[in-house]
Amino acid sequence: MTGRERREQILGIAEEEFATAGLYGASTETIARRAGITQAYVFRLFGTKKQLFLACVDAAFGRMALAMLAAAGGSHGIEALTAMGQEYNEMLADRTTLLLQLQGTAAAAAGDGEVRDAVRASFARLWQAVADTAQLDPVTIKSFLAFGMLLNTNAALDLPQVDEAWSHQARTRIKPGLFNHITTETNQ
Repeated sequence: MTGRERREQILGIAEEEFATAGLYGASTETIARRAGITQAYVFRLFGTKKQLFLACVDAAFGRMALAMLAAAGGSHGIEALTAMGQEYNEMLADRTTLLLQLQGTAAAAAGDGEVRDAVRASFARLWQAVADTAQLDPVTIKSFLAFGMLLNTNAALDLPQVDEAWSHQARTRIKPGLFNHITTETNQ
């Protein structure tokens, strides 16, 4: 394998490990063993376990942004948000990407400043990609992404498997016009 191919292989394996075990629970030894390399080689390519984790989290946010931008095509406004929302909903089936975003956010919330700064930058790029594409006001972008976070929670909790009223309510789809009452003046 070329160095680039090996790096991609390690990232793929590490994403699976970090998605399920998080930064502190995943083992670089396990990642190296699964890749058929030494742990020292993992560190040579990525520096530290944390840097490997951050590369995985950034890749997850990047995949999400690229897929949503591709779905929007050249559209703008609500049409773009609709297309991006449909793509986002489909991507929730990719539990690795979803869980990496949540693991990154959880590690940041646990007080790790380096992780917080990196996840903040990844989220900022996602936000900006949506905002630049949709070309709508910040409140609408915030509402769109806030609903996306609820979808993340629903998917992480596997709510389609829960047959209770609250679960059905949490999984309802947003219909066009639902956020029409939100304006820059009413929500700053």
